[in-house]
Amino acid sequence: MSRTFTRLFTDHPASVEESYIEHMRFAGWFAGQLLIAGLAALTHAILPFLFERTASRIIDRLHHRMHNRAG
Repeated sequence: MSRTFTRLFTDHPASVEESYIEHMRFAGWFAGQLLIAGLAALTHAILPFLFERTASRIIDRLHHRMHNRAG
């Protein structure tokens, strides 16, 4: 039972050649970037003269980073 529970946290990170901590760090950073992009897009929706390309630049950078990761 304990081994099965542990595998819930380690199988996916191992599949992308990361430890649990490495994966948590990357996923947390990625989530933070998405949050910033979302806030920029929301601000742009209300004030269209602000952050005209911020969200799309962040998303482009994240897409590139995700597809060029080791593993």
